[in-house]
Amino acid sequence: MKRLPGTNKRTQILLGFLILWIGCSSPRDIIIISGQTMGTTYSIKIIHVGLFEAQKKIEQGIDSILTEVNRKMSTWDPNSEISLFNQNQTDSPIPVSPEFFQVVNMAQDISQKTNGVFDITVFDLMSLWGFGPNPKKGFPKKEEIENVLSHSGWEKIILSDNGIQKQNPKTKLDLNAIAKGYGVDEVFQFLQLKGYTDLFVEIGGEVQCSGRNQRNKYWSIGIENPSGGNKSNQIFAAIVYSDGGAVATSGNYRNFVDVNGEILGHIINPKTGFPLQTNVLSVTVLSNSCMVADAWATALMVMDYETGLKKVTENPNIKAVWILDKKDGSRRVARSVGAKIDDSIYEIIR
Repeated sequence: MKRLPGTNKRTQILLGFLILWIGCSSPRDIIIISGQTMGTTYSIKIIHVGLFEAQKKIEQGIDSILTEVNRKMSTWDPNSEISLFNQNQTDSPIPVSPEFFQVVNMAQDISQKTNGVFDITVFDLMSLWGFGPNPKKGFPKKEEIENVLSHSGWEKIILSDNGIQKQNPKTKLDLNAIAKGYGVDEVFQFLQLKGYTDLFVEIGGEVQCSGRNQRNKYWSIGIENPSGGNKSNQIFAAIVYSDGGAVATSGNYRNFVDVNGEILGHIINPKTGFPLQTNVLSVTVLSNSCMVADAWATALMVMDYETGLKKVTENPNIKAVWILDKKDGSRRVARSVGAKIDDSIYEIIR
């Protein structure tokens, strides 16, 4: 993730997602609120009939939530809660806010379930490869990677009633692979508590929705077709239809860094310390929680398809869709049991 600025509302085009309003029924009223947050864009759609609470008040509530998420979890803000945690070089428990604890706790749970391929202790590792607020220049040396790996690793973080403890004082956290999903969940719950049931909340392509869209149809979410390969003129590789739940996608084809002329993707294997080389171009995860979907999408990107499919099959709380790059340059779409997709332009592995 990039810098996490404050929110400024403006019209945005969703990257990698398209809401398809299908059908001939009369459209209902819709409120669209959009802007910038967490180094990306957000778009919120609220369907309603009749009176609607003052939009300004709703916008202020959303802004307040997103500002608070940034204040706690932005590594770009030197005064944020996570930045202060990273600066704290102690091996004693560090008191943290309930929200910060909640996100770290979920991250640790997913780290355990994925055998450590999902890991939030990658702040220094990402910096070493040129990502984040303190990027290093040049291709990292093997010794530098080994040094960072010596004080990273999810097992070096311990949660207790007294806070969060680092087993190595040098360990630093990066919540970018889970914070957007958490932000989506928080905004979604805020709007639900206001009594709205037909909702679509999206931050940087991570989505939580419920009910139906403006034309009283299922929300339709397009999975972006990665550039290159066959059928590269197609915008979407597949479409997920949903009347509720969360959808999050992670890919290794959009966010790059140039290291001495070599283009590297932003997904780093936290166990080896090196960028991924895989035929998995993107993974889309469906779950009841966007925070869960966000983290699992990143975790599955670090695994090969067969390993990832086994992990998803073992976990009843998630479903997944993969876009795979075949050796001949063509693509195919794979999905776990229960993941409903339509209109795929590629061969589907069932």
